[in-house]
Amino acid sequence: MIDWSSCLAVERDAERVSGAWVFCGTRVPVAALFENLEDGAQLTEFIEWFPGVTLQQARTVLEHAAHSLEAA
Repeated sequence: MIDWSSCLAVERDAERVSGAWVFCGTRVPVAALFENLEDGAQLTEFIEWFPGVTLQQARTVLEHAAHSLEAA
């Protein structure tokens, strides 16, 4: 499992979205990015579909996930 606590693009609040990790300043769960990419969406489409998420945030999340998997 990835430790999102050191990723600056995400946050978690027990009272929002059931405590799931979300993109900072939004209610969009990080899991939504991976689910959409798995379903064949392009990163630019994801950004269009979830307007509160920036391209930089999405890239930061993907980079964090990649580095976490490399370290494992």
